[in-house]
Amino acid sequence: MGEAVGQGSFALVVVLFILLIIVGTSFVGIGY
Repeated sequence: MGEAVGQGSFALVVVLFILLIIVGTSFVGIGY
């Protein structure tokens, strides 16, 4: 159970990080 929760949290962090990069690059693109 603990491992499943840990993997889920890790996956969530990775997804949020990727979304942050995509939004950041898109914002920079709009800035230029």
